[in-house]
Amino acid sequence: MGALSRPEEVLALVKLRVAAGQIKRQIPPEEHWAFGYSMLQKVSRSFALVIQQLPPQLRNAVCIFYLVLRALDTVEDDTSIPTEVKVPILQEFYRHIYNRDWHFSCGTNHYRVLMDNFHHVSTAFLELGQGYQKAIEEITRRMGAGMAKFICKEVETVDDYDEYCHYVAGLVGYGLSRLFYATGTEDLAPDSLSNSMGLFLQKTNIIRDYLEDINEIPRSRMFWPREIWSKYADKLEDFKYEENSEKAVQCLNDLVTNALIHAEECLQYMSALKGHAIFRFCAIPQIMAIGTCALCYNNVHVFRGVVKMRRGLTARIIDETNSMADVYTSFYEFSSLIESKIDDNDPNAALTRRRVDSIKQTCKSSGLVKRRGYHLDKSPYRPMLIMIVLLLVAILFGVLYTK
Repeated sequence: MGALSRPEEVLALVKLRVAAGQIKRQIPPEEHWAFGYSMLQKVSRSFALVIQQLPPQLRNAVCIFYLVLRALDTVEDDTSIPTEVKVPILQEFYRHIYNRDWHFSCGTNHYRVLMDNFHHVSTAFLELGQGYQKAIEEITRRMGAGMAKFICKEVETVDDYDEYCHYVAGLVGYGLSRLFYATGTEDLAPDSLSNSMGLFLQKTNIIRDYLEDINEIPRSRMFWPREIWSKYADKLEDFKYEENSEKAVQCLNDLVTNALIHAEECLQYMSALKGHAIFRFCAIPQIMAIGTCALCYNNVHVFRGVVKMRRGLTARIIDETNSMADVYTSFYEFSSLIESKIDDNDPNAALTRRRVDSIKQTCKSSGLVKRRGYHLDKSPYRPMLIMIVLLLVAILFGVLYTK
Protein backbone atom coordinates (compact mmCIF):
# COMPACT_ATOMS: atom_id res chain seq x y z
CA MET A 1 0.00 0.00 0.00
CA GLY A 2 2.91 2.37 0.74
CA ALA A 3 1.95 6.01 0.36
CA LEU A 4 -1.74 5.12 -0.01
CA SER A 5 -1.98 3.41 3.39
CA ARG A 6 -3.57 6.49 4.96
CA PRO A 7 -6.99 7.58 3.65
CA GLU A 8 -6.48 11.17 4.80
CA GLU A 9 -3.45 11.44 2.47
CA VAL A 10 -5.02 9.87 -0.61
CA LEU A 11 -7.00 12.90 -1.79
CA ALA A 12 -3.94 15.13 -1.27
CA LEU A 13 -1.89 12.76 -3.46
CA VAL A 14 -4.54 12.91 -6.18
CA LYS A 15 -4.56 16.72 -6.06
CA LEU A 16 -0.76 16.78 -6.22
CA ARG A 17 -0.75 14.46 -9.23
CA VAL A 18 -3.30 16.61 -11.07
CA ALA A 19 -1.42 19.82 -10.21
CA ALA A 20 1.85 18.31 -11.48
CA GLY A 21 0.15 17.47 -14.77
CA GLN A 22 -1.13 21.04 -15.08
CA ILE A 23 2.37 22.41 -14.51
CA LYS A 24 3.77 20.33 -17.37
CA ARG A 25 1.13 21.84 -19.67
CA GLN A 26 2.05 25.38 -18.54
CA ILE A 27 5.75 25.26 -19.54
CA PRO A 28 6.50 28.37 -21.69
CA PRO A 29 7.21 27.83 -25.41
CA GLU A 30 10.51 29.78 -25.58
CA GLU A 31 13.44 27.35 -25.56
CA HIS A 32 15.34 28.92 -22.65
CA TRP A 33 12.26 29.23 -20.43
CA ALA A 34 11.09 25.75 -21.37
CA PHE A 35 14.50 24.41 -20.33
CA GLY A 36 14.39 26.36 -17.06
CA TYR A 37 10.97 25.19 -15.93
CA SER A 38 11.53 21.63 -17.15
CA MET A 39 14.84 21.48 -15.27
CA LEU A 40 13.19 22.91 -12.18
CA GLN A 41 10.77 19.97 -12.11
CA LYS A 42 13.65 17.52 -12.43
CA VAL A 43 15.81 18.92 -9.64
CA SER A 44 12.99 19.83 -7.23
CA ARG A 45 9.45 18.62 -7.91
CA SER A 46 7.89 20.02 -4.74
CA PHE A 47 9.58 23.39 -5.29
CA ALA A 48 8.40 23.46 -8.91
CA LEU A 49 4.82 22.93 -7.77
CA VAL A 50 4.82 25.80 -5.27
CA ILE A 51 6.73 28.22 -7.50
CA GLN A 52 4.09 27.91 -10.25
CA GLN A 53 1.59 29.61 -7.94
CA LEU A 54 3.67 32.81 -7.72
CA PRO A 55 2.79 35.89 -9.84
CA PRO A 56 4.39 35.60 -13.36
CA GLN A 57 7.31 38.05 -13.03
CA LEU A 58 8.23 36.85 -9.55
CA ARG A 59 7.80 33.23 -10.67
CA ASN A 60 10.35 33.70 -13.45
CA ALA A 61 12.80 35.48 -11.13
CA VAL A 62 12.56 32.82 -8.42
CA CYS A 63 12.87 30.02 -10.99
CA ILE A 64 16.11 31.47 -12.38
CA PHE A 65 17.41 32.38 -8.91
CA TYR A 66 16.93 28.77 -7.86
CA LEU A 67 18.63 27.35 -10.98
CA VAL A 68 21.59 29.74 -10.69
CA LEU A 69 22.14 28.72 -7.08
CA ARG A 70 21.56 25.06 -7.89
CA ALA A 71 24.30 25.31 -10.54
CA LEU A 72 26.62 27.04 -8.08
CA ASP A 73 25.88 24.30 -5.54
CA THR A 74 26.63 21.64 -8.17
CA VAL A 75 30.12 23.06 -8.60
CA GLU A 76 30.65 23.10 -4.84
CA ASP A 77 29.33 19.56 -4.37
CA ASP A 78 31.41 17.91 -7.11
CA THR A 79 34.34 16.50 -5.13
CA SER A 80 36.11 15.42 -8.33
CA ILE A 81 36.91 19.04 -9.26
CA PRO A 82 40.41 20.05 -8.07
CA THR A 83 40.40 22.84 -5.51
CA GLU A 84 42.53 25.11 -7.70
CA VAL A 85 39.86 24.86 -10.42
CA LYS A 86 36.79 24.95 -8.19
CA VAL A 87 37.60 28.00 -6.05
CA PRO A 88 37.97 30.51 -8.94
CA ILE A 89 34.72 29.26 -10.51
CA LEU A 90 32.83 29.75 -7.26
CA GLN A 91 34.29 33.21 -6.78
CA GLU A 92 33.51 34.34 -10.34
CA PHE A 93 30.16 32.57 -10.80
CA TYR A 94 28.17 35.79 -10.41
CA ARG A 95 29.89 37.11 -13.55
CA HIS A 96 29.15 33.97 -15.56
CA ILE A 97 25.39 34.42 -15.25
CA TYR A 98 25.69 37.40 -17.63
CA ASN A 99 27.54 35.32 -20.26
CA ARG A 100 25.28 33.37 -22.65
CA ASP A 101 28.26 31.33 -23.86
CA TRP A 102 29.52 30.11 -20.48
CA HIS A 103 29.12 26.56 -19.22
CA PHE A 104 31.12 24.15 -17.09
CA SER A 105 30.52 20.43 -17.23
CA CYS A 106 30.31 18.85 -13.77
CA GLY A 107 27.88 17.06 -11.49
CA THR A 108 25.80 14.03 -12.38
CA ASN A 109 22.43 13.19 -13.93
CA HIS A 110 20.06 16.19 -14.12
CA TYR A 111 22.67 18.47 -12.56
CA ARG A 112 25.13 17.76 -15.37
CA VAL A 113 22.40 18.58 -17.90
CA LEU A 114 21.85 21.88 -16.09
CA MET A 115 25.57 22.71 -16.18
CA ASP A 116 26.04 21.67 -19.81
CA ASN A 117 23.11 23.86 -20.88
CA PHE A 118 23.66 26.78 -18.54
CA HIS A 119 23.39 29.20 -21.48
CA HIS A 120 19.62 28.76 -21.32
CA VAL A 121 19.64 29.93 -17.69
CA SER A 122 21.80 32.94 -18.58
CA THR A 123 19.51 33.85 -21.48
CA ALA A 124 16.48 33.76 -19.21
CA PHE A 125 18.32 35.69 -16.48
CA LEU A 126 19.09 38.51 -18.93
CA GLU A 127 15.36 38.90 -19.63
CA LEU A 128 14.53 39.61 -15.97
CA GLY A 129 13.99 43.13 -14.69
CA GLN A 130 17.05 45.02 -13.45
CA GLY A 131 15.92 44.83 -9.82
CA TYR A 132 15.68 41.06 -9.98
CA GLN A 133 19.02 40.76 -11.79
CA LYS A 134 20.89 42.83 -9.22
CA ALA A 135 19.42 40.90 -6.29
CA ILE A 136 20.38 37.55 -7.87
CA GLU A 137 23.87 38.80 -8.79
CA GLU A 138 24.54 40.09 -5.26
CA ILE A 139 23.50 36.86 -3.53
CA THR A 140 25.35 34.69 -6.06
CA ARG A 141 28.54 36.71 -5.51
CA ARG A 142 28.34 36.47 -1.73
CA MET A 143 27.40 32.81 -1.75
CA GLY A 144 30.19 31.87 -4.16
CA ALA A 145 32.74 33.67 -1.99
CA GLY A 146 31.46 31.89 1.12
CA MET A 147 31.52 28.48 -0.55
CA ALA A 148 35.08 29.11 -1.74
CA LYS A 149 36.09 29.94 1.82
CA PHE A 150 34.79 26.61 3.13
CA ILE A 151 36.37 24.59 0.33
CA CYS A 152 39.63 25.35 2.11
CA LYS A 153 38.25 25.28 5.67
CA GLU A 154 36.59 22.58 7.77
CA VAL A 155 33.47 23.20 9.85
CA GLU A 156 35.08 23.07 13.27
CA THR A 157 32.93 25.14 15.62
CA VAL A 158 29.22 25.85 15.92
CA ASP A 159 30.02 29.40 14.76
CA ASP A 160 31.62 27.88 11.63
CA TYR A 161 28.47 25.80 11.14
CA ASP A 162 26.25 28.87 11.36
CA GLU A 163 28.56 30.79 9.04
CA TYR A 164 28.61 28.04 6.41
CA CYS A 165 24.83 27.66 6.56
CA HIS A 166 24.52 31.44 6.22
CA TYR A 167 26.56 31.42 3.02
CA VAL A 168 24.70 28.52 1.38
CA ALA A 169 21.17 29.12 2.70
CA GLY A 170 20.82 32.24 4.84
CA LEU A 171 21.82 34.30 1.81
CA VAL A 172 19.05 32.55 -0.15
CA GLY A 173 16.67 33.92 2.47
CA TYR A 174 18.14 37.38 1.94
CA GLY A 175 17.74 37.07 -1.81
CA LEU A 176 14.17 35.83 -1.72
CA SER A 177 13.20 38.60 0.70
CA ARG A 178 14.63 41.13 -1.76
CA LEU A 179 12.77 39.53 -4.67
CA PHE A 180 9.52 39.62 -2.68
CA TYR A 181 10.13 43.28 -1.80
CA ALA A 182 10.79 44.09 -5.47
CA THR A 183 7.22 43.05 -6.30
CA GLY A 184 5.93 46.00 -4.27
CA THR A 185 3.56 43.77 -2.31
CA GLU A 186 5.76 42.73 0.62
CA ASP A 187 7.75 44.59 3.25
CA LEU A 188 11.51 43.96 3.34
CA ALA A 189 12.06 41.39 6.08
CA PRO A 190 14.89 41.89 8.59
CA ASP A 191 18.05 40.05 7.55
CA SER A 192 18.12 38.15 10.85
CA LEU A 193 14.73 36.56 10.12
CA SER A 194 15.60 35.87 6.47
CA ASN A 195 18.80 34.20 7.67
CA SER A 196 16.92 31.95 10.10
CA MET A 197 14.57 30.83 7.32
CA GLY A 198 17.58 29.58 5.38
CA LEU A 199 19.48 28.13 8.35
CA PHE A 200 16.55 26.04 9.53
CA LEU A 201 16.18 24.43 6.09
CA GLN A 202 19.91 23.92 5.58
CA LYS A 203 20.63 22.44 8.99
CA THR A 204 17.74 20.01 8.55
CA ASN A 205 19.18 18.86 5.20
CA ILE A 206 22.69 18.50 6.64
CA ILE A 207 21.35 16.38 9.50
CA ARG A 208 19.23 14.16 7.26
CA ASP A 209 21.94 13.64 4.63
CA TYR A 210 24.65 12.26 6.94
CA LEU A 211 25.00 8.88 5.23
CA GLU A 212 24.86 10.23 1.68
CA ASP A 213 27.50 12.86 2.44
CA ILE A 214 29.87 10.58 4.39
CA ASN A 215 29.80 8.05 1.51
CA GLU A 216 30.37 10.67 -1.21
CA ILE A 217 32.70 9.54 -4.00
CA PRO A 218 35.59 10.20 -4.56
CA ARG A 219 35.74 11.72 -1.05
CA SER A 220 33.26 12.75 1.59
CA ARG A 221 32.32 16.33 2.40
CA MET A 222 30.78 16.76 5.83
CA PHE A 223 29.30 19.80 7.54
CA TRP A 224 28.49 18.43 10.98
CA PRO A 225 30.53 20.70 13.29
CA ARG A 226 33.43 19.03 15.09
CA GLU A 227 32.55 20.96 18.25
CA ILE A 228 29.37 18.88 18.47
CA TRP A 229 30.27 15.48 17.00
CA SER A 230 33.61 15.19 18.82
CA LYS A 231 31.68 14.91 22.09
CA TYR A 232 30.41 11.53 20.89
CA ALA A 233 33.09 9.98 18.65
CA ASP A 234 36.75 10.22 17.66
CA LYS A 235 35.90 10.21 13.93
CA LEU A 236 32.74 11.35 12.21
CA GLU A 237 32.52 8.16 10.13
CA ASP A 238 32.32 6.10 13.35
CA PHE A 239 28.60 6.87 13.49
CA LYS A 240 28.02 4.59 10.48
CA TYR A 241 28.81 1.50 12.51
CA GLU A 242 26.17 -0.30 14.53
CA GLU A 243 28.31 -0.61 17.66
CA ASN A 244 28.30 3.21 17.92
CA SER A 245 24.53 3.60 17.54
CA GLU A 246 23.88 5.04 20.98
CA LYS A 247 26.46 7.81 20.63
CA ALA A 248 25.43 8.43 17.02
CA VAL A 249 21.82 9.06 18.05
CA GLN A 250 22.92 11.34 20.90
CA CYS A 251 24.92 13.41 18.42
CA LEU A 252 21.97 13.46 16.04
CA ASN A 253 19.69 14.72 18.79
CA ASP A 254 22.22 17.41 19.70
CA LEU A 255 22.16 18.67 16.10
CA VAL A 256 18.36 18.62 15.84
CA THR A 257 18.20 20.59 19.08
CA ASN A 258 20.62 23.11 17.58
CA ALA A 259 18.42 23.47 14.47
CA LEU A 260 15.28 24.10 16.51
CA ILE A 261 16.70 27.41 17.78
CA HIS A 262 15.72 28.96 14.44
CA ALA A 263 12.09 27.82 14.43
CA GLU A 264 10.54 30.77 16.26
CA GLU A 265 12.19 33.35 14.00
CA CYS A 266 10.86 31.41 11.02
CA LEU A 267 7.37 31.70 12.49
CA GLN A 268 7.89 35.43 12.95
CA TYR A 269 9.03 35.83 9.32
CA MET A 270 6.05 33.92 7.91
CA SER A 271 3.51 35.76 10.07
CA ALA A 272 4.51 39.05 8.39
CA LEU A 273 3.91 37.87 4.81
CA LYS A 274 0.91 39.37 3.00
CA GLY A 275 0.51 37.57 -0.33
CA HIS A 276 -1.05 34.11 -0.27
CA ALA A 277 1.19 32.65 -2.99
CA ILE A 278 4.40 34.00 -1.43
CA PHE A 279 3.21 32.76 1.96
CA ARG A 280 2.70 29.21 0.68
CA PHE A 281 6.02 29.32 -1.15
CA CYS A 282 7.78 30.10 2.15
CA ALA A 283 5.64 28.08 4.56
CA ILE A 284 5.58 24.65 2.90
CA PRO A 285 9.39 24.08 3.02
CA GLN A 286 9.50 25.24 6.66
CA ILE A 287 6.79 22.78 7.66
CA MET A 288 8.67 20.07 5.78
CA ALA A 289 11.78 21.03 7.78
CA ILE A 290 10.15 20.79 11.21
CA GLY A 291 8.55 17.51 10.09
CA THR A 292 11.91 16.14 8.97
CA CYS A 293 13.43 17.15 12.30
CA ALA A 294 10.68 15.18 14.03
CA LEU A 295 11.34 12.21 11.77
CA CYS A 296 15.12 12.29 12.30
CA TYR A 297 15.12 12.95 16.04
CA ASN A 298 16.22 9.89 18.03
CA ASN A 299 16.15 7.85 14.81
CA VAL A 300 19.14 5.56 14.22
CA HIS A 301 18.00 4.97 10.63
CA VAL A 302 19.60 8.30 9.71
CA PHE A 303 22.87 6.34 9.91
CA ARG A 304 21.58 3.32 7.98
CA GLY A 305 19.80 4.68 4.90
CA VAL A 306 17.49 7.33 3.45
CA VAL A 307 15.15 9.01 5.92
CA LYS A 308 12.48 11.25 4.47
CA MET A 309 8.79 12.05 4.86
CA ARG A 310 6.19 9.93 3.09
CA ARG A 311 4.95 11.24 -0.24
CA GLY A 312 1.42 11.16 1.11
CA LEU A 313 2.29 13.32 4.11
CA THR A 314 4.23 15.70 1.86
CA ALA A 315 1.20 15.96 -0.44
CA ARG A 316 -1.05 16.66 2.52
CA ILE A 317 1.22 19.46 3.77
CA ILE A 318 1.26 21.04 0.31
CA ASP A 319 -2.52 20.80 0.06
CA GLU A 320 -3.38 22.00 3.56
CA THR A 321 -0.92 24.87 4.09
CA ASN A 322 -2.89 28.06 3.39
CA SER A 323 -2.67 30.24 6.49
CA MET A 324 -0.64 30.95 9.62
CA ALA A 325 -3.14 28.81 11.50
CA ASP A 326 -1.96 25.89 9.38
CA VAL A 327 1.69 26.76 10.05
CA TYR A 328 1.21 27.13 13.81
CA THR A 329 -0.71 23.85 13.88
CA SER A 330 2.00 21.99 11.95
CA PHE A 331 4.84 23.40 14.05
CA TYR A 332 2.92 22.57 17.23
CA GLU A 333 2.17 18.99 16.19
CA PHE A 334 5.66 18.18 14.88
CA SER A 335 7.22 19.76 17.98
CA SER A 336 4.94 17.55 20.08
CA LEU A 337 6.18 14.52 18.12
CA ILE A 338 9.78 15.47 18.93
CA GLU A 339 8.80 15.90 22.57
CA SER A 340 7.26 12.42 22.66
CA LYS A 341 10.56 10.92 21.44
CA ILE A 342 12.85 12.60 23.99
CA ASP A 343 14.75 10.09 26.10
CA ASP A 344 15.43 11.36 29.61
CA ASN A 345 18.87 9.72 29.44
CA ASP A 346 19.85 11.78 26.40
CA PRO A 347 22.58 14.32 27.34
CA ASN A 348 20.59 17.16 25.76
CA ALA A 349 17.11 16.09 26.90
CA ALA A 350 16.52 19.15 29.12
CA LEU A 351 17.65 21.61 26.42
CA THR A 352 15.57 19.86 23.76
CA ARG A 353 12.49 20.04 26.00
CA ARG A 354 13.02 23.77 26.54
CA ARG A 355 13.38 24.44 22.81
CA VAL A 356 10.34 22.34 21.94
CA ASP A 357 8.27 23.90 24.72
CA SER A 358 9.19 27.39 23.54
CA ILE A 359 8.03 26.59 20.00
CA LYS A 360 4.77 25.10 21.30
CA GLN A 361 4.12 28.10 23.52
CA THR A 362 4.66 30.48 20.57
CA CYS A 363 2.16 28.48 18.53
CA LYS A 364 -0.41 28.27 21.35
CA SER A 365 -0.15 31.97 22.14
CA SER A 366 -1.26 32.75 18.58
CA GLY A 367 -4.69 31.32 19.43
CA LEU A 368 -4.74 29.67 15.99
CA VAL A 369 -3.67 26.09 16.68
CA LYS A 370 -6.12 23.53 15.30
CA ARG A 371 -6.36 19.75 15.54
CA ARG A 372 -4.90 18.09 12.47
CA GLY A 373 -3.09 14.85 13.27
CA TYR A 374 0.19 14.45 11.39
CA HIS A 375 1.71 11.02 11.94
CA LEU A 376 5.16 9.72 11.07
CA ASP A 377 4.55 6.13 12.13
CA LYS A 378 2.61 3.22 10.64
CA SER A 379 -0.98 3.58 9.47
CA PRO A 380 -3.66 2.78 12.05
CA TYR A 381 -6.21 1.94 9.37
CA ARG A 382 -7.40 -1.54 8.51
CA PRO A 383 -6.97 -3.03 5.02
CA MET A 384 -10.74 -3.02 4.26
CA LEU A 385 -11.01 0.71 4.89
CA ILE A 386 -7.95 1.31 2.73
CA MET A 387 -9.50 -0.68 -0.13
CA ILE A 388 -12.71 1.38 0.06
CA VAL A 389 -10.72 4.60 -0.12
CA LEU A 390 -8.68 3.30 -3.06
CA LEU A 391 -11.91 2.48 -4.91
CA LEU A 392 -13.13 6.04 -4.36
CA VAL A 393 -9.81 7.39 -5.59
CA ALA A 394 -10.05 5.31 -8.76
CA ILE A 395 -13.50 6.79 -9.41
CA LEU A 396 -12.15 10.31 -8.74
CA PHE A 397 -9.25 9.78 -11.15
CA GLY A 398 -11.72 8.73 -13.80
CA VAL A 399 -13.79 11.87 -13.32
CA LEU A 400 -10.74 14.19 -13.35
CA TYR A 401 -9.20 12.75 -16.49
CA THR A 402 -12.42 12.74 -18.49
CA LYS A 403 -12.82 16.48 -18.06
